Amino acid sequence: MIRIGIDIGGTFTDLVALAPDGTLRTHKIASTPHDYSEGIAEGLAALLDGTEVSEILHATTVGSNTILEGKGARTALITTAGFRDVLEIRDLRMPRLYDMHWVKPPALVERRLRLEVAEKTRHDGSIAIPLDHASIAACIETLKRERVASVAICLLHSYANPAHERAVAAALRAALPGVALSVSHEILPEIKEYPRTSTTVVNAYIQPVIRAYVSALAARLLATGIAAPLHLMQSNGGLASAETAVDFPVRIVESGPAAGVVGAAALAIALGERQIVTFDMGGTTAKAGLVEGGEVLRAEAMEVGGGVLAGARLLVGAGYMLKLPAIDLAEVGAGGGSICHLDAAGAPKVGPNSAGADPGPVCYGRGGRLPTITDCNLALGYLDPAGLVGGTLPLDREAAIAAIRTELAEPLSLSVEEAANGMLRLAASTMMRAIRAVSVERGRDVRTATILAFGGNGPLFAAGIAAELGISRVLVPPMPGLFSAFGLLLADTEHHSSRSMRAIADTPNALQAAIDALLADGHARLAADGFPHERRRLALSARARYAGQSSEIPVPLATTDAATIRASLAETFAREHESTYGFRAPPGEPVELIDLALIARGIPERDRLPPHIPPAAAKVPPFRRAWFQDAGWIKITVIDRASLAATPRIGPMIIQEYDATCLVPPNATAALDGMGNIEIRLR
Repeated sequence: MIRIGIDIGGTFTDLVALAPDGTLRTHKIASTPHDYSEGIAEGLAALLDGTEVSEILHATTVGSNTILEGKGARTALITTAGFRDVLEIRDLRMPRLYDMHWVKPPALVERRLRLEVAEKTRHDGSIAIPLDHASIAACIETLKRERVASVAICLLHSYANPAHERAVAAALRAALPGVALSVSHEILPEIKEYPRTSTTVVNAYIQPVIRAYVSALAARLLATGIAAPLHLMQSNGGLASAETAVDFPVRIVESGPAAGVVGAAALAIALGERQIVTFDMGGTTAKAGLVEGGEVLRAEAMEVGGGVLAGARLLVGAGYMLKLPAIDLAEVGAGGGSICHLDAAGAPKVGPNSAGADPGPVCYGRGGRLPTITDCNLALGYLDPAGLVGGTLPLDREAAIAAIRTELAEPLSLSVEEAANGMLRLAASTMMRAIRAVSVERGRDVRTATILAFGGNGPLFAAGIAAELGISRVLVPPMPGLFSAFGLLLADTEHHSSRSMRAIADTPNALQAAIDALLADGHARLAADGFPHERRRLALSARARYAGQSSEIPVPLATTDAATIRASLAETFAREHESTYGFRAPPGEPVELIDLALIARGIPERDRLPPHIPPAAAKVPPFRRAWFQDAGWIKITVIDRASLAATPRIGPMIIQEYDATCLVPPNATAALDGMGNIEIRLR
């Protein structure tokens, strides 16, 4: 029985099958945006040969695409009287402070569907105004009249006492059995009204869409003879059952980019790597993340639809807030399909618009007219004109050159080579911003890290970017173009839960009771997933801040004893604050405990990462002419991964594979390590 990882990207759908003996099978197919399950079914038909499937693991961008395209369900919000505009007031953050033309994105719930009920709960859980059931009845009548498909319920301070939210939800379930409900104390039982309201509303907005998508995918799998359980990647890097994903779709909004970082963490542990910067460049975007000590770096919140903010991570406010743990990724609109163009002033730009899978780059011959990053790589000789994906996707080099000449070179009075190289350098500088955002802006010295490059285009750019950043070592894992799908096979089942603590943190007994409740909940969820006690790992952390600060940072906790936590929190927090921001407050500065968070992880029975992945042989030309800025056109060696040995070879050199192409620049060396990774050393 085999496990299958499926990752859908903007250009390709990747499938990787892993057998119990470590044998791998892979397949790459063009994505089918009109119905992604169609591409999945076609890929499975090519990948399987009657072998029984034990599990399907899936990463999808359906959630984020639904938000970006504004195609969610007709949604209403029920909130406390006087708070209907929290969703629109937001947190008063502006991404472009001096831009008078910036317009904040519209609320996902129009104002007339933001309904109020008379009630009020205090921050300590006590009731200030009892719930008025007549106001609930009025809301129900409005919901029926407006034919709402989904409702978010978010009442004031429900994290401290959810009684009123439960009563409203019960009334709606009885009166509107076909309407989807999202209740804030079930989704995010934490302090701060706007993040909690926004997160709950996003869950409600995408829930019917995700339910329809998962149901259609499950039906398509059954039609192909696969009845195996379906699990989806969460934004936090853990796996969740399809049922959980349908109930809490807000947790899988950024599931697509997370899988590759999870695979990088597993690889880092196996290799003993202390610090890895992940560099994932696909067809639409490039993403950077950080793995330290085998653990992924997580953010406590994220925004969807805010545009590219890498390099200015504090300037949030342009998107929709999701206050949930997520792998800390910086994403920029620079992928292989990113369009290279001149703006209104004649300045060269790369992205963020992409040619996608249809029509794709000019060289695909499917109707694309504007040059892309892939066209530039092809024009400079870095890609094989015989085609991508093992030659199944032939490339038209002359068409790419013609488009670059017409759209870029002639308007800039440059040669085709200079124009194409300039666009690649511009794309690289954009991607370096993303890497700095997850390293330098987090207080890390990127020069001591190793870059792990994957995605269909990551290995082409990684060595050049590493040289610019002062990094001396690059790793390219096996199956780099399919690595995110492979990462799905290495992910663990995880449950993340949290609880606001500010009101009771100074009461030792109440703090211990809250810790015990979180631990019990984590054990119960893993037990329901079938994990025995010895294969459960529970990690407790806190979010804390200096008194007077408006934001918190996560602090790992090495104990579950409330008295010990209270005694050591100030010093533990100060160390983390100094690591993140470069300074700590003087001794005695009060520290506030705001939230507790728990990660409950189910550990597999055996290690899922094969100890060695044999390099696949590929049919490649022995030489190719390629253009380099300091050398012009030169004849360079082309090899496949299987031809690379442990003895380093000096570049320039192209390592060509089924799913990706790796460029080793002049004066760099490349060798194959014991696990099958390409190791590039920069001189």
